[in-house]
Amino acid sequence: MESNEYFTFGHLLRLAWCHRRVGFLAILTFVLILLWRSTYLPNDNHRWSTSYYSRFYRERELLSRKPNIVFILADDYGWNDIGYHGSFIKTPNLDRLASEGVKLENYYIQPICSPSRCQLMTGRYQIRYGLQHSVITSDRPHGLPLDEVTLPQKLRENGYRSYIVGKWHLGFFRKEYMPLQRGFDRFYGYLTGGEDYWTHRRPNGYARDPSAFHGLDLRDQDKPVLDQNGTYSTHLFAQKAIEFILSHERSKPMFLYLPFQAVHSPLEAPTKYVEKYKDVTHPLIKIYAAMVTAMDEAVGNVTDALKRTGLWDNTVLIFSTDNGARENAGSNWPLRGWKNTLWEGGVRGVGFVNSKLLRKGNRKSDALIHISDWFPTLLRISRSVSNGTKPLDGFDIWDTISTGTPSPRKEILHNIDPLHRKTASSSFNLLYDDIFNISVYAAIRSGDWKLLTGDQGHGGWKDSDTSGSKFEYAVDPPTKHLWLFNIRNDPQERSDLSDRYPDVVQELLQKLAAYNKTALPPFWPSRDPRANPALHGDLFGPWL
Repeated sequence: MESNEYFTFGHLLRLAWCHRRVGFLAILTFVLILLWRSTYLPNDNHRWSTSYYSRFYRERELLSRKPNIVFILADDYGWNDIGYHGSFIKTPNLDRLASEGVKLENYYIQPICSPSRCQLMTGRYQIRYGLQHSVITSDRPHGLPLDEVTLPQKLRENGYRSYIVGKWHLGFFRKEYMPLQRGFDRFYGYLTGGEDYWTHRRPNGYARDPSAFHGLDLRDQDKPVLDQNGTYSTHLFAQKAIEFILSHERSKPMFLYLPFQAVHSPLEAPTKYVEKYKDVTHPLIKIYAAMVTAMDEAVGNVTDALKRTGLWDNTVLIFSTDNGARENAGSNWPLRGWKNTLWEGGVRGVGFVNSKLLRKGNRKSDALIHISDWFPTLLRISRSVSNGTKPLDGFDIWDTISTGTPSPRKEILHNIDPLHRKTASSSFNLLYDDIFNISVYAAIRSGDWKLLTGDQGHGGWKDSDTSGSKFEYAVDPPTKHLWLFNIRNDPQERSDLSDRYPDVVQELLQKLAAYNKTALPPFWPSRDPRANPALHGDLFGPWL
């Protein structure tokens, strides 16, 4: 055999004939190598690069070691308020983390706070447990039902230690609804929907409801925090998250849930961040931009702590907003609508994943993903099981994020709220009311189609820059309560196609009707005066 000749399968056959036992083992080894290459190594569409190999082996490591999970949730953060979507707002840390990972450009949340959090924690639509109307308030005896299994509860079963730092907003009228009773080992934050960033009291100084209850809303575990008046909440929550990271027991995997108060109202920011936007003339836009940059810095500090402690290499970090920006602060441009609407500006959100365990990073994903999908996805990567949960609406989308495979999700129920109803007076009633009451506030996405019914408000488009906000309001007649859009072709929801495609309208209304048959009635109890913090030591907390 010449010295430059390749060792081939033919040589193995000749060896096998001369040395049957050794040859048999050599052939078996050769075949196993071929099988290994075809099964575990990249196909011809992948480049044989060191980068790809490293990502491949890191993902295999994910299968053998439970990863740390860090979920950062921004509040009321707009689609167009991040640098990589073209904003003038400075977000260098978020931009870097997103560019290293996978940007989720077809990612959906709910239009308001509590519903997004409920679906993140359960993997189930809000119609399943009667929370389809409004948010969980601080003065009504309601919350995420106790028979709903939460993500930290499942992770705890699998050895995770779970931390929550920031906003809860899933109910607290009884102690059983509090974070420590729903699966978290440590809690530092607040229970209600919003408060002052500096005093940590609610209502904030801008609240106009004279009947609103007043009190402190900041806890460490189940005890009030009385020494942080004057500490900006974005800094405080990042600091506490870092403390939990530094003290975390390395023998256990970690789940860190960091739902920031930022950038929810009221608009408040430290002076040093406001001064970064001296060229912004509109005062509200200036403060909002400062709040975003402060949050961006906080995210950078948290990820730096993960790297310093050696946890980063085995961490999956997810960043998400809970809903779109408000009408009077932030921008969802070019999407239509804002927070508390089912237009795209209310329900399509900023989101990305960063992890060295991703097989294919540095890219954008147009796969259809919903906030309820995180529950089964995080169970999968943590090697947990869904036994004991109720039927899930979420899908495991890890392969979609990690390798770019098509999303298993084809449909999203945005909501059906029968308590939010519009008086209907249209010929459309005669066509469709035998299928679904189109005066009811509802929306569904199926494939490229999106259908909305009921009182959706005027909607509109808002673009913000350093000089101010520019509004363009829709001109729908007040009697209109049915819209159909092809979201793939018309993500700005400008061309209503309900007249042109009545068969599609009928099909989507039938889907809404089918979902509605499975829905629990909305649970919206009356205000309870016993919730007043004045009766409980000036502290928001359980009252029953």
